[in-house]
Amino acid sequence: MKRIGVLTSGGDAPGMNAALRAVVRTGLSMDMEVYGISHGFEGLIDGEIEKMQWSSVGDILQRGGTILYSARSKRFLEEKYQDKAVSILKAFGIEGLVIIGGNGSFTGGLALANKGIPVMGVPGTIDNDLGYTDYTIGFDTAVNTVLDLISKIRDTSTSHDRATVIEVMGRHCGDIALHAGLGGGADFILIPEIPADIDKLCTEVLRGKHAGKRHSLILKAEGVDIKTDDLVRTLEDFTGLETRAVVPGYIQRGGSPTERDRMLASLMGAKAVRLLYNDAASRAVGITAGEIIAIDLEEALQMERPFNQEMYDLVVMLS
Repeated sequence: MKRIGVLTSGGDAPGMNAALRAVVRTGLSMDMEVYGISHGFEGLIDGEIEKMQWSSVGDILQRGGTILYSARSKRFLEEKYQDKAVSILKAFGIEGLVIIGGNGSFTGGLALANKGIPVMGVPGTIDNDLGYTDYTIGFDTAVNTVLDLISKIRDTSTSHDRATVIEVMGRHCGDIALHAGLGGGADFILIPEIPADIDKLCTEVLRGKHAGKRHSLILKAEGVDIKTDDLVRTLEDFTGLETRAVVPGYIQRGGSPTERDRMLASLMGAKAVRLLYNDAASRAVGITAGEIIAIDLEEALQMERPFNQEMYDLVVMLS
C-alpha cells in the first residue's frame, strides 16, 4: 500500500495529535503518501483532504485537541454518504485509512471496511470504554486532570466544612471516576457499573460528620442515574452539610497529553501504518498487558469492557 489517509473523529482526546504525528511520519518514512482528512467523516464526505508533509505535524506532539479537527457526522449514518466517502477515497487514490477515535468512529470505519476500504482503528477517547484494549489514548491525561482538581477542591472543601460532588465524564464506563477516585482519595465514587445506593451514601457522610470528618468528597460519573443537582440537594437535606457541585466538563478533554498518552499514541499510530503498508485486513490497534496488539475491527467492537471489581472494592475499603 502506497497511499493512505488519516482522520480524527468523535470527541477530541489528548494524544490525538501525537497519534497523527506518528501516522504521518511513519508513513513518509516508509515511502508512502499520507493524506489528512479534516473534520472526521463530515470532511471525508465533503472531500476536505490534503496531502501531509513531514512539517505538517511539526510541534504538535505536546498539543491537546487535533489539528485535523473533529466532528460527529449524522450524514455518515446513511449508506448513500458512506458510498460517497468510498468514491472520494478512490478518487484521491487512497488505499487505506487510519481512524483515530472511539466506539462511534470505529463503527463508521467498519462501514467503510465492509465496502472494501482497509481501516485501522486507533483508540482515541478519554472514556477508556473500548473493551478490546486496556487503555485508550487520552484516558491517562483526563485522569490526571481530575486528580489535580480533586486536590484543589479538597483544600477549599476542608476550609468550609462542606461536602463536594465532582461530576466527571463517563456515560457508560466509570473508569475516570474509578481511577481518579482511587488515586485522589475520594471518599465515595458513583459509577454506571454499580447501582447507586444514595441512602447508604448519605448515611456514611453523616457518620463521618459526627466522627469529626471536616469534609466529604464524592466522585460521580455522568452516566450514573441520578442528576448531580438532585444528589447535592439530597445530601444537604439528609446530613445538614453545605454541599457543592463541581462539573469540570470539557476541561477533561483538553490540555497537553501526559507522557503515557504520548507514548501510547506514538506506538499505536506507527503500528496502524505498518499494518496498512503490509496490506493487512481491517484491525483495531490497542494495548494488552503492555503489548501493542491488533485484532479484527468487527471483533473489537463486539467486545465488552470488563469491570474492575477489585479496584472498586479497594476504593470502598480505603475510603
